[in-house]
Amino acid sequence: MFKLEQRPQFSRVWTYAAPLLALAVTVVIGVLLFILLDKDPVKGLQAFFWEPIKSTYALSELAMKATPLLLIALGLAVCFRSNIWNIGAEGQFVIGAVAAGGVALLADRNTGAWIIPAILLAGMLGGMAWGGIVALLRDRFNANEILVSLMLVYIATLVLGYLVYGPWKDPAGYNFPQSKLFERVTQIPRLIAGSRVNIGVFLALAGSVLLWVFLFRTRAGFALQVGGLAPAAARYAGFSSRRALWTALLISGATAGLAGALEVAGPIGQLTPYVPAGYGFAAIIVAFVGRLHPVGMIFSAILMSMFYIGGELAQSRLGLPKALSGVFQGLLLFSLLACDTLIAYRVRWVGRAKQGGY
Repeated sequence: MFKLEQRPQFSRVWTYAAPLLALAVTVVIGVLLFILLDKDPVKGLQAFFWEPIKSTYALSELAMKATPLLLIALGLAVCFRSNIWNIGAEGQFVIGAVAAGGVALLADRNTGAWIIPAILLAGMLGGMAWGGIVALLRDRFNANEILVSLMLVYIATLVLGYLVYGPWKDPAGYNFPQSKLFERVTQIPRLIAGSRVNIGVFLALAGSVLLWVFLFRTRAGFALQVGGLAPAAARYAGFSSRRALWTALLISGATAGLAGALEVAGPIGQLTPYVPAGYGFAAIIVAFVGRLHPVGMIFSAILMSMFYIGGELAQSRLGLPKALSGVFQGLLLFSLLACDTLIAYRVRWVGRAKQGGY
């Protein structure tokens, strides 16, 4: 029989190997799932792991999906390292999209290129304002940030719905709940002609570098992490928990809002009820699979975007439900949680248990 034995100290090897093992477990379970659904597992795995990378266009779509996931995960990593559980990045993403869309709707054919920085700034400020509500309620009334941030997601969705069904509804849109198409000048510059990938990729990569510098090369980043790991030690060192709360939630809101601005002024090009795409929730998985480290989150964002694209391909080519991508995301998260046991425990073979007390 096997027995879990606590390690004298955490395993550094399994800290980085656990995500790889979790991915392998997810693939194995995925194969079994395809077989149970009477689908060819080889074609299923190709849809998830080969089709998204087989061509230049496929890679551009992969980068487009990975960009908002990475941006949101970067902000969430700051919160989670500070022991602040912001679960409502989806709401901050939506409000960022609304704020950016409001600025984009002000543009006309004579508007200059300055509108693009204004759109991105509006998205960041919108996300920061929504994250600031969570910080305010936690700071002043000690409200639980998990519940508050999660409930604000639904409020953000209702705000978006009110606008696209009401004041911002396109009068020439055949009664569809959507704003008018944004002017061409508001479109985020694309990197490759004929593809949808835009400069958001560079912003996400630059954000990864800035986060690494902030977390590991600045006093403020060090204070945030100490406050998350050892609150008593942080207070003894004079680090302000209140400042950490506001800093983490405002940074997280800004990155989620920026992702929302890039989405509506990029591939979507207008405000619709379908702006909430689940990126804010999927980014939680991205953050933890990437070990809350900027480099790790780049690779986990790519993996998660492969699941998004693979789910769409499996739906159109294999006739599988659209929810399959969510199933793979959930499998990856639960597999990671299980494999993380190996960081603190080792598996030992202790032989067959004796009968009768001998």
